[in-house]
Amino acid sequence: MGLVATAPERVSEHFTRCGPGRGHACVIDGDTFKLGDRKIRIIGIDAPETHPARCPEEAAKGEAATGRLQVLLNQGPFEMIGSRADLTDRYGRDLRTIMGDGMSIADQLRDEGFVRRYLGYRMPWC
Repeated sequence: MGLVATAPERVSEHFTRCGPGRGHACVIDGDTFKLGDRKIRIIGIDAPETHPARCPEEAAKGEAATGRLQVLLNQGPFEMIGSRADLTDRYGRDLRTIMGDGMSIADQLRDEGFVRRYLGYRMPWC
């Protein structure tokens, strides 16, 4: 915690994929998920788009990233930590660092090649 971060919010949910009949907790894509009415965007990463993807390669990469995020979120409780400087983005999504078992889920997704570092603008995946 500290002056620049919010108190950690512990989450223990089972995540499904978002869509018709989705549950309380679901994964939208490789860098965004929902908890009830809240949309959470993981800080520091950019995942390939799934809806709409700009090419078949991006669609395939987006599906893989979405599936991997769902697996990581379902591995057990995790903590969400916000930066006091930026708690939401321009789309109203909560911006959070996600820590699972002492590791950053963003770092894990990047290290495994599912996403890349977000530099403040989108770069093409096609």
